[in-house]
Amino acid sequence: MSDRSLTPELLMAAYSAGVFPMAETRDDPDVFWVDPQDRGILPLDGFHMSRSLARHMRRREHRATLDVGFDAILDGCADREETWINETIRSLMIELHTMGHAHGFGLWRDDQLVGGMYGLALGSVFFGESMFSRERDSSKMVLARAVDHLRRSGFQLFDTQFITPHLASLGAIEIPRTTYRARLERALNSPADIHAIALETDPQAVIQRITQTS
Repeated sequence: MSDRSLTPELLMAAYSAGVFPMAETRDDPDVFWVDPQDRGILPLDGFHMSRSLARHMRRREHRATLDVGFDAILDGCADREETWINETIRSLMIELHTMGHAHGFGLWRDDQLVGGMYGLALGSVFFGESMFSRERDSSKMVLARAVDHLRRSGFQLFDTQFITPHLASLGAIEIPRTTYRARLERALNSPADIHAIALETDPQAVIQRITQTS
């Protein structure tokens, strides 16, 4: 599909139907639709908080943010040798962010962005698109903050699209397409507001809540 026929509204409709776009390379202007037979999700009550990750978070060396520097988070996710984030997807995600649908979690050391994740929120579903890490454990810390915030904000489903060994180590699982579609429908019909509460600033509070629910 060319960038001329893809709109933010069409993109949201596709996610609501259980499919999502990817590009072959960053230089390919076209996108194709993906509908995996087995879908990756991260249960919001099942994040695996390792002792080493908890120790790292307790050092309080970083500042976590929500929807600060969205473009920089998006570019951080695309800053790798091979990426499916082409200019078409980047432009659409920035539009969706302006519309209030796409969101970015960031992790900062002083004024430097060292980790981040972005995704799309519809109903009580968060479609996690991509994340990146520039320091040890920074993507894990971002994901821990995101899971804690989404659960506290009333979200029911965290869609990771695919599952990787990295995500599996943090609690992500695969479910069949039919199971995913049923959960998706329920969550889309249940409202949630990602800005209903402030992002937690105390890493110890995040650790405590996650370890109590997982």
